Amino acid sequence: MYLTSEIKENIFKEYGESVTDTGSAESQIALFSFRIKNLTEHLKSNKKDLFTERALYRLVGKRRKLLDYLKTNDIERYRAIVKKLGLRK
Repeated sequence: MYLTSEIKENIFKEYGESVTDTGSAESQIALFSFRIKNLTEHLKSNKKDLFTERALYRLVGKRRKLLDYLKTNDIERYRAIVKKLGLRK
């Protein structure tokens, strides 16, 4: 499995307030970004896997909603997470 508990802890430690901060928008966005990256790599080699493609679209939508939430409520946090993850060009 590509997403173990150690990887989740590292993501939450790096992007959230602490290891147990699993609900903040930044930590969820970082987790979704990790999963999106792995699903994208999977789809490059398995082009006909439609279930994974649908899951990828759903994750991108969830991340987009969280980013929109941050953008409207706290623009500084939004800019920080976008810069840290490298989501915009």
